[in-house]
Amino acid sequence: MKRNWRGRGKRFFHHHRADWRRRDHSAGRSPEYGWDHATAGPSSRAAESNSDQDTASSSRATTAAPELPGFYFDPEKNRYFRLLPGHNNCNPLTREMLETKEQEKKRAKLLVEDEHPNKKAPRTGLNTALLLQRRHLGMLPSSSYCRLVHEVKVSEMKRHKLEVQSSDSNSPNTDNFRLIVADSACEQVFTVNDVSHGGCKYGIMNFRGCRKGSLSVEMCDNLYFTNRKMTSVCWASVTHSDSHVLLCLVGISQTPGCVSLLPASLFSNSNPDQPGMLCSFKISTAWSCAWCLNPQADKTFSTGLSRHVIVTDAVTGRRQTYSTGSDVLTQQFALRAPVLFNGCRSGEIFSIDLRQRGRGRDHSWKTCRFYQDSAVTSVRLLQDENYLLAADMLGKIKLWDVRVKRSVKQYEGHHNEYAYLPLHLSEQEGLLLAVGQDCYTRLWSLRDGHLIRTIPSPHPAGKDSIPNVVFSSQLGGRRGLPGLLMAVQRDLYYYPYNNDYQDWTGPKGQG
Repeated sequence: MKRNWRGRGKRFFHHHRADWRRRDHSAGRSPEYGWDHATAGPSSRAAESNSDQDTASSSRATTAAPELPGFYFDPEKNRYFRLLPGHNNCNPLTREMLETKEQEKKRAKLLVEDEHPNKKAPRTGLNTALLLQRRHLGMLPSSSYCRLVHEVKVSEMKRHKLEVQSSDSNSPNTDNFRLIVADSACEQVFTVNDVSHGGCKYGIMNFRGCRKGSLSVEMCDNLYFTNRKMTSVCWASVTHSDSHVLLCLVGISQTPGCVSLLPASLFSNSNPDQPGMLCSFKISTAWSCAWCLNPQADKTFSTGLSRHVIVTDAVTGRRQTYSTGSDVLTQQFALRAPVLFNGCRSGEIFSIDLRQRGRGRDHSWKTCRFYQDSAVTSVRLLQDENYLLAADMLGKIKLWDVRVKRSVKQYEGHHNEYAYLPLHLSEQEGLLLAVGQDCYTRLWSLRDGHLIRTIPSPHPAGKDSIPNVVFSSQLGGRRGLPGLLMAVQRDLYYYPYNNDYQDWTGPKGQG
């Protein structure tokens, strides 16, 4: 059977090659495996008289190369290559390899375009001078002016690499970033890094804007290591705003999973304050967690598990358990009321009002229910809490009206197939951000869903090199700098609004 298949494949290949030669010989094309660009066209004289037409016809010829089963035509090398594994010596070609090669070429091209000083405007005819003129003429409301200025600024951001300062200058960061999560003021960023021997390390980075407009980053003194996998992280307000960090850790061997509540002061030796409440809750492996800021459920947090939601009082340890029927992958509490929104692997999005007592299996306690098309990876409530953003594993991002349980807007361009990827909402600036599985960071207008910018990763795309981002108009706190923070592998990058940004050069550079 193997010999017969090869014979048929060989006859098929020569038959198509002969057909191709007969069809295209009269057009001046080479009867070889590829196209002879030098002789394309009816004659060399005609080619000399009209080189533009010759180039165009040659380009059309390249795209018109017939597909042969089991073969791939490389336009650069101008020939066919067999796709059967083990053929080309030690370098077999596969579809995945060819797709990766094309994606890397695209990324490299976009990186060059991204550094160009005159990038394309996010909308036709949109620039700062025009917006200012329309504002002075009374043609543009202040809210629209601010929103559009942010769109122009994010479209002009350029990449700068940040050096993370540490008290131990002999110990540079050699571990890949796995997660970065900023506090509500964007003064501190909790970081999780993979370590080479397994497990992970975690700590806190502090940000500070300098007088000359540069951003400095300093890693806290104390880093903690664990041999467990971390599934979810969020900031918690126990004694004051963002005083603690809530961590979900996977169980290993005979040790069950747990949720740890760590004071942020624990990570710094220079902090004179004594660490606050430090506790751990035995909870089986959790997919997600969320902290409640509503006074009616003070010091309460939630964990999303396989087919369950557990709501826990961090002070008393009292729990309420809800059976969901599907894994809960993402959660967020509302601020105005003690209501918890959950996104499930089944695509269901539902809310729980903690003031209701019923937790029966009929799910009547679900105060609101609607569905995405695939597993939900992120939910984000808007400030008025009437609208909710949701992303799923089909790459669809939708804006839902919670009151009527209907999708009212969709944000196109996001890419996801199976990864757990969060949404980043910057409502004050009117922006929505998401990093796709293709390692591109995309920014949309929250108002109309327009894709403002696509930022390529500084590193080649891969499962272990998906960027983690933080966006804020005040990175470093109230007097901070606007821009995008991006962590890729072991590197940290900053995309500032200011085109004249100068890299921070240490204490002397502060002026």
